[in-house]
Amino acid sequence: MVSEEKPVSDKAVPRVWLLTGFRAGDKAQMVALAEALGWPFEIKRLAYRPYEFVTNILLGMRLAGLDRRRSDQLAPPWPDLVITAGRRNEPVARWIKEQNEERTVVVHLGRPWSKVAAFDLVVTTPQYNVPPLPNVLQIDLPLHGVTPARLQAAGARWQGGIAALPQPRIAVLVGGDSPPYVFDAPMARRLARQASDFARRRGGSLLVATSPRTKPEAAAALQAAIDVPCQFYRWSPEPDSNPYLGFLAVADTLIVTGDSMSMVAEACATGKAVYVFDLGYGWTRMRAAAPQPSGSGVAAANGEELPSFRAKRLLHWLIAHGLPRRIRRDVRKILLALAASGRIGWLDDQDTAPQPAPSTDLAAAAARVQQLFDPARRR
Repeated sequence: MVSEEKPVSDKAVPRVWLLTGFRAGDKAQMVALAEALGWPFEIKRLAYRPYEFVTNILLGMRLAGLDRRRSDQLAPPWPDLVITAGRRNEPVARWIKEQNEERTVVVHLGRPWSKVAAFDLVVTTPQYNVPPLPNVLQIDLPLHGVTPARLQAAGARWQGGIAALPQPRIAVLVGGDSPPYVFDAPMARRLARQASDFARRRGGSLLVATSPRTKPEAAAALQAAIDVPCQFYRWSPEPDSNPYLGFLAVADTLIVTGDSMSMVAEACATGKAVYVFDLGYGWTRMRAAAPQPSGSGVAAANGEELPSFRAKRLLHWLIAHGLPRRIRRDVRKILLALAASGRIGWLDDQDTAPQPAPSTDLAAAAARVQQLFDPARRR
């Protein structure tokens, strides 16, 4: 989502910096929170050196991993509030706090790689194993900037391009690999079959949007296997050509691959029925963990035969089970809770009828940040 940066003013309100890197999803969350606060903010775009992981671990609160020539300047006057997300930005946020003699409030979104105590507030979701501490706010889904006004504007722009497609129109929002889930060509064909069947049973059409994480071979397999009327968008770095927000606006129903909680959150924000495509099989099933059957393969949906051993699958198993618990990620904690409450359905169970519900996550996060600047609380 594209959001305009607000200029920093000289009014007696907190000076706010957002530390952004290469992940658009992280930036969208930070901008959404900053806009909800209603304070002027400045976006600091940061770029990192290839070896930043090593320097961050060895040196901690230093800028050794930062490529200063390609990053925005970090200099006084220091901010009163830093909003950050992602592992790479953590040392920079803590360094800024140190330069400002600990007066800067640091709010981290998502999974903290440093100790939770290093931040004034961590806003996180159940997919991460963050302990329930006083400086932790757990919300249902990641923050986002999908609003009725933005949906209306995007719908007006993209409505004409889909006028010839049969109704109802079903948007299919596609992610990519996210350990332990693999979105390869076989999984793409599986999604194509389920989504096509969903549209065919309703006499409708598909609006498909891939993302930066969708591998070209998976996108090609998905497009080739769809056998109903469809408008297909292959992601490109040109933001003006991306119909993602437009598809959210004009679709009657939404299908989302279950690897991206940000896409699930944005889909739910439309108030339309949302169905999630389960990228797992065997022990990685999203709906429920299931043991692997013996034999050379594992039977998937629609009789598809998927190999029981692949190098990537083994790597993802090691990531899912071998890393320390505090840096693991389990999206099932979010998806199963949403399904149990009826807020989402599963694509392979089309008899369900999801009932979207409004979210209070953004308001709760903004309120907690504002409390940090309450004079009565800071004495």
